[in-house]
Amino acid sequence: MQTIDETDATNLIKQAAAITFLTGAGISTASGVPDYRSLSGVYLGIERPEYLLSHTCMVEEPEKFYSFVQTLYHPKAEPNSIHLKMAELENIKDIWIISQNIDGLHAKAKTQQLVNFHGNLYDCYCRKCGQSVSADTYLTSDRHEQCGGQIRPNIVLYEEGLDEQAIAVSVEAIAKADLIVIVGTSFQVHPFCDLIHYAKATATILVINQTPIHLNRDAYFLKEDAMKVFKNRVTEER
Repeated sequence: MQTIDETDATNLIKQAAAITFLTGAGISTASGVPDYRSLSGVYLGIERPEYLLSHTCMVEEPEKFYSFVQTLYHPKAEPNSIHLKMAELENIKDIWIISQNIDGLHAKAKTQQLVNFHGNLYDCYCRKCGQSVSADTYLTSDRHEQCGGQIRPNIVLYEEGLDEQAIAVSVEAIAKADLIVIVGTSFQVHPFCDLIHYAKATATILVINQTPIHLNRDAYFLKEDAMKVFKNRVTEER
């Protein structure tokens, strides 16, 4: 990757007509939502978080699953300047956001063209009757008052397959982008990181991260806190 400065990175965003953002947990930490490495640290030595967030745990040890999932919720968290600026860019450019995050903050920022690749914690439903249930209700009890069924968040658990529609829309959004911006992710989770292979040969790739990531094609890299970058006026036309 070729390292560039903030001015050059901002100019790439300003100049592009069609941008697809690939976002990870790092963009939400400033909103008070911890990343998964932090969660892993909390549970290190007790039990693997991957198990606690698995389909098996949900079915076989629902109380343990529910107790863990509750720690993932941060209902008072608000979108920060990254979420808000990305949403604002939709007013002047063709923008898609494909996010690994399940915190709902892109939707809260009023992003229109959004793929929650791994689902959304705030979209809950009853496994027994299929009825939608509010997240507030779920945080009170994981049992559906009407039928007694287990309520769950509509997120992709370990051992579960991804939504085919989410994959299809993501591939299309990547394939048509002039600029792909990877922000706040180690970009190691499959198949999310594999989406980059669908980028057209002429597309520019920009990584805004605190640490480099591994890519099998040329990209620009800005080592910076994304909050600092998006606080600047990236929504201005050149």
